[in-house]
Amino acid sequence: MQLPLSHSQRERLAYLELKAFFVGELRRGDLEARFSIKPAAATRDLNAYRECAPDNLAYDRYVKAYIPTEHFRPLFPFSAERILSWLLHGFGDGQAPTVARTFPCEGAGELVRPDFGLLGVITRAMHGNRPLQVTYLSLNSGPAKRVIVPVALADNGLRWHVRAYDRQRKRFSDFVLTRIAKAKPLDERAEPYEGIEADEQWNRRVELQLVPHPRLKHPEGVVADYGMKDGRLTLDVSAALAGYALLRWAVDCSAGHSLDCARHHLCLANRAVLDGVESGVLAPGYVQPAAGGEA
Repeated sequence: MQLPLSHSQRERLAYLELKAFFVGELRRGDLEARFSIKPAAATRDLNAYRECAPDNLAYDRYVKAYIPTEHFRPLFPFSAERILSWLLHGFGDGQAPTVARTFPCEGAGELVRPDFGLLGVITRAMHGNRPLQVTYLSLNSGPAKRVIVPVALADNGLRWHVRAYDRQRKRFSDFVLTRIAKAKPLDERAEPYEGIEADEQWNRRVELQLVPHPRLKHPEGVVADYGMKDGRLTLDVSAALAGYALLRWAVDCSAGHSLDCARHHLCLANRAVLDGVESGVLAPGYVQPAAGGEA
């Protein structure tokens, strides 16, 4: 839809729409703080948006904010890459990297194209600290209803996951975003032990020391590929994502670096760091008795 607005106002209204839909609430002060504009200008932007889309937002006097209605229809044609990039790096269109993230979110690769309506339900639940009843399509057990408390988003390089507390299993797990068929917010607050502060694997940082595979004839090529210093590349990642990262980068994590070096140019020099890391079961060649990985 072509809106009769200046470029700068279109950018502000695009931010307004994105924030309202994915967070679930928008205040005039959000526009003032984000764009360093005066209250009168923020009010004009809100009025302009409501004139263009009168059915999208409603004012909630209880929370003193505008919230998306059931009839919400986006005005702006956001791409999958743009929306997920905003969620990953913060709501900052063309701004400096200091723009704060709205949700806990880490990523390291390519994007998939989830249903944005469903994604909006999930991110609003994250912001409101509320559980969701979902229908999840598990590869092991098929479709089933679960109650989860979403706490973070994660990009494993191939697809997006929702990090959430699973009330059925009484633990934090990864749920592939595109396998969530339905999601319904529950009218209750999550318990403290279901919040991201209680997710030990997400909050634990793991230092991965990657080196060229010892069986390569010319390891200097790998050193150049990854810009290694002193033949080593050190990465700091969340324990919840460590196994995904090692799988994506095809890092040999076997005890004797026995995997084929033609397919595994890198190996993990400090493989003991994966002890106690649940996602470590995904790392090529690594054997760990504890269960982990995606749900």
